[in-house]
Amino acid sequence: MANKKKNVRESALEILEAIEKNQAYSNLLLNHVIQRNSISGPDIGLLTEITYGTIQRKFTLDYFLKPFINKKIETWVQILLRLSLYQMVYLDKIPDRAVIYEAVEIAKKRGHHGISGMVNGILRAVQRKGLPSLEEIHNPIEKISIETSHPKWMVKRWAEQFGLEKTKEMCEANLLAPLQTARVNMTKASVEKVKQMLEDEGYEIQYSPLVPESLRSLKGNLAQSQAFKNGYITVQDESSMLVAYAMNLTKNLNILDCCAAPGGKTTHIAEKLNGTGKVISLDLHEHKIKLISENADRLGLNNVETRAMDSRQVSENFKGESFDRVLVDAPCSGLGVLRKKPDIKYSKTLQDLQSLQTIQKSILIEASRLVKPGGLLVYSTCTVDKEENEGNVQEFLKEANDFEEYPLQLTEMIQPLVNNNRVQIFPQDFGGDGFFISCFRKKGKN
Repeated sequence: MANKKKNVRESALEILEAIEKNQAYSNLLLNHVIQRNSISGPDIGLLTEITYGTIQRKFTLDYFLKPFINKKIETWVQILLRLSLYQMVYLDKIPDRAVIYEAVEIAKKRGHHGISGMVNGILRAVQRKGLPSLEEIHNPIEKISIETSHPKWMVKRWAEQFGLEKTKEMCEANLLAPLQTARVNMTKASVEKVKQMLEDEGYEIQYSPLVPESLRSLKGNLAQSQAFKNGYITVQDESSMLVAYAMNLTKNLNILDCCAAPGGKTTHIAEKLNGTGKVISLDLHEHKIKLISENADRLGLNNVETRAMDSRQVSENFKGESFDRVLVDAPCSGLGVLRKKPDIKYSKTLQDLQSLQTIQKSILIEASRLVKPGGLLVYSTCTVDKEENEGNVQEFLKEANDFEEYPLQLTEMIQPLVNNNRVQIFPQDFGGDGFFISCFRKKGKN
């Protein structure tokens, strides 16, 4: 019986096709395809690189291919050409002839003789004539859009919000490979001890200059480590770790985390409480609540309680003014995490941003009812959009006149970025996620 398992490039084609057709998530698909096609060792790295690289640079690759394609072609053929050209242009270690040979073989398997001939012809013509110049694009918005593969509406919106130069820097930063960072569980061990533990396992580790309890992995996936399995670390972006600092935590506090899955911030807050107080962690979906509970168990945290609940209805489920701290890490467009989730670029629309704003505002107002007088409400997102961030803060302060902005207490290196008690971190600032954090205090005594 013939082996039905697919090689690296066939697997990449399968993943990219599913993303294009079904708006599926690349990270989930990648893991599924790796297991199903028994891909191992260096091939996992190659598959990840080809898949993410092709998604990241989709618009650029299509711009390069356009002059060489003179008729309508099927989606899978376009994707095959894209992923082949990605290897030819951006990967040094694979010779062009090997890329072209593989592409032709896949085309023979998937299509008829004419398609494999066409694929061969197009890729050889690119090799012979070279790539069309991006300098021929004169409109600055369009040039950034094609050069960095970000939708035109997104580039235009950011240019209006932050200026052209900052937008270009952000779009270029979004093309870089993300750095993996982890938070050390300080209830179990010191940062130094965990760094040594990971190095003994063969990881290449650096201390983080941004967050004292964070480590950076230069080589190896920390989620596969024994240190992770044994609850010494949580894989989390450094920007996201700053939220627990903004909460201004002391022992024995009663805390509500409204949109908490998969539980990175919940567990960080619980660790900072050092076994005291309680964190009630909410999410809309039961399966996501399970993730939070599993994370808390893995880390050995007993001060976390989880409930499946719509955060737009929290005041119906909890007593008013009953929490010392409330965190609203709102569902957002995710435009700060495009480096890790490049498929978001192509699936989000302007309408999505507008409908998310409505949800964000309603959660903020609802959650604010549960804050004790003198207590704090923290609002954070993993987006860079001004309307979702600054816009919502202004709207909230207009509506909730029993709240005032409260000084953000962040880590030493981040503190200079705080402006008007809010901080907007861009992907190009420290190489992490784009993130927004603000803090409000409910007027009255504690």
